[in-house]
Amino acid sequence: MTKIDLITGILGSGKTTFLRHYAKHLLSQGKRIAILENDFGAVNVDMMMLRDLQGDNCQLAMITGGGDPDCHKRRFRTQLITLGMQGFDRVIVEPSGIYDMDEFFDTLHESPIDRWFEAGTVLTIIDSGMKDLSEQMDYLLASEAACCGKLVVSKIKEYPPDTDSLLARINCALENISCTRRFTEKDMFIKDWEELSPADMDSLLNAGYRTSAYVKRFAPDMMSSSVHYFMHLDIPEDMIDKTISSILSDKECGKIFRIKGALPTSNGILKINATPEKTEVSPVNSGQALLIVIGDDLCCEKISSHLQKVNNDPKYVCI
Repeated sequence: MTKIDLITGILGSGKTTFLRHYAKHLLSQGKRIAILENDFGAVNVDMMMLRDLQGDNCQLAMITGGGDPDCHKRRFRTQLITLGMQGFDRVIVEPSGIYDMDEFFDTLHESPIDRWFEAGTVLTIIDSGMKDLSEQMDYLLASEAACCGKLVVSKIKEYPPDTDSLLARINCALENISCTRRFTEKDMFIKDWEELSPADMDSLLNAGYRTSAYVKRFAPDMMSSSVHYFMHLDIPEDMIDKTISSILSDKECGKIFRIKGALPTSNGILKINATPEKTEVSPVNSGQALLIVIGDDLCCEKISSHLQKVNNDPKYVCI
């Protein structure tokens, strides 16, 4: 049977960056894999950032469009049926940062999917520098971590991890959803991702998962955390950093966790990855002119007003 792995983590935790390392390791072993971007959104910038992995041994797939959670689950099931018939060695699923874990496990037990797939590894990415979370994001972190085989700590270069503090926060979040699981240091994987060895990756591939009960406090479609998409952007390169900063610092835009996307310039396409603490801009081979803003209680109109001040594309749209 094909093992199907789930890479979870709240919005902006670093799931896609880790997934690249995970997928490259499998490809280096000659494995034939598929990556399924499982998102409620209509546009997925993470898919664009993974395109260079696509080839004879790596297929990229995506669940497109919005809809209610039941509709989303049906689309997930349809994609798995399509992938199951192709006999991949491994399938990696990266869900939205707003995700109900039952969707993953319930779907794997449905016929005919249970003939092709078995749960492999569930990894939860946690940001070493995460700040205070909203009640809903705290719930999401706990509900995803409850089932994981390993907690993989991200951004350790920028924020040297305080293991005791991270464990205390996660275990408190688990307690808040009446989950009896408690994490210790042995449940955490802390290492610079650029220095991961084949042995490190093999240990994560075999980390497995746990079945843990907890109380569901929020449904995905009831979250105040949201994602907005801003497309058809033509922003002068020298205004990009200033514009991103103005959005992040404007409280009327909402509590923003992350801005990510790609912007075309005269020097090529730039990948944008910004948080309130840091903005990273780097060249990328391809990408749609798109910014995605992730946060709580976002005001699409206010964010749009910042972008429209400098945008030169008349086809601009925000969703």
